[in-house]
Amino acid sequence: MAILIDGKALAAKIKAQLVEEAKTLPRRPGLAVILVGNDPASRIYVTNKEKDCEQCGFLSYEYKLPEETSQEELLDMIDYLNRNPKVDGILVQMPLPGQLNEEKIISAISPEKDVDAFHPFNVGRMVIGDPVFLPCTPAGIMEMFREYQISIPGKRCVVLGRSNIVGKPMATLLIQNDGTVTICHTKTQNLARYTREADILVSAAGHRNLVTADMVKDGVVVIDVAMNRDENGKFCGDVDFPAVSQKASYITPVPGGVGPMTRAILLKNILTAARRHQEPPKEEAGNR
Repeated sequence: MAILIDGKALAAKIKAQLVEEAKTLPRRPGLAVILVGNDPASRIYVTNKEKDCEQCGFLSYEYKLPEETSQEELLDMIDYLNRNPKVDGILVQMPLPGQLNEEKIISAISPEKDVDAFHPFNVGRMVIGDPVFLPCTPAGIMEMFREYQISIPGKRCVVLGRSNIVGKPMATLLIQNDGTVTICHTKTQNLARYTREADILVSAAGHRNLVTADMVKDGVVVIDVAMNRDENGKFCGDVDFPAVSQKASYITPVPGGVGPMTRAILLKNILTAARRHQEPPKEEAGNR
């Protein structure tokens, strides 16, 4: 029977640390969240992020824009927030209405305030191993590995999904920690051939019961990123949890696993941004 990786408890531990660290800054860290339209799920996500900020002593500023907001109007709002000294992080809640270009919106956010770590500049820094911010979900998973002392070097790591948000950055971080990584996706043939070889399996495909017990080996570490709903409307992941947990050495639940860690790393990124904005730059050795 697998050891349950408790993301909720680890996230609470991280947030407690952030509360203390934030007290050392001249002012409270500030997050600006832009919500365009009336998507119910987006509304829930924004509310949760605002609650997280309040728990850590951060300020949150919500900017609610109508569904018909134009690209120019949204870019003007981002420009204003880029220049606002009270705002350390900017988050545009996705998905956006169809008339808005998500790529251009992400690129308009100042890299210094890009706490989601989606900006091409921050993605590039992550890839070369010199990040300021890390994408929240993959970074949260790496924190789980550290907390539970799950070793990565030399392990066969299989990532299901190739999104810019989870799959690709997850593979990058595993490689940088000396894992041997395979990415599987919708065009992968004979998926089970790859999952059965995995020492560490990270599933972010978004398909309920995609990973069954016959597709994993004994002792595998299973990280289930997905958030699906079953036939009764309850949240579930990609993994057949009751069966796979009998073979795995470690496994994350859904909910209560990766989700809380994603939110905790967002807060960590906000604090990093605030510290960089508020603390005086370190004096160069040659200028002393």
